[in-house]
Amino acid sequence: MSDSDLVRLRPRRIRVVCWSSAAALVLVFSLVATSLHGPTGYGYGSFQRGDQLAMIGLGVLGALAILLFTRPRVEADAHGVRVRNIIASYELPWEVVRNVRFDRGAPWASLELYDDDLLPMVALQAADKELAVDGVRALRRLHRARQATQAQG
Repeated sequence: MSDSDLVRLRPRRIRVVCWSSAAALVLVFSLVATSLHGPTGYGYGSFQRGDQLAMIGLGVLGALAILLFTRPRVEADAHGVRVRNIIASYELPWEVVRNVRFDRGAPWASLELYDDDLLPMVALQAADKELAVDGVRALRRLHRARQATQAQG
């Protein structure tokens, strides 16, 4: 593999589910907001325009929280691998990676490091089936190529 080979991987199924869910959540909260008018019941309060806007705002915040799950990605080249999960990001040279794992029954692939740590790669999800398998194979090829160049040098 040459230095210009770059592997970019993102989950597919979870992105579709998250975008659909986020849109549905904003729609539901907007519909609920339109129904908020008049008195609150037998009390002295009544719903105001601010209550409706707050309900829509809550829907938007919930949608943004759901969209965090579309963030994961993996990029790798001959020098190393960059993993971006839902919250944290990592940039590792291939020298610290012992193996690229995708265990049977595991929800996603992971990197086994030489310090016996496992770094999950949420971007390579079992739900994506062949896409995830192809991604793991591409990462393993890059890892083997880097190990071969280290053994020669």
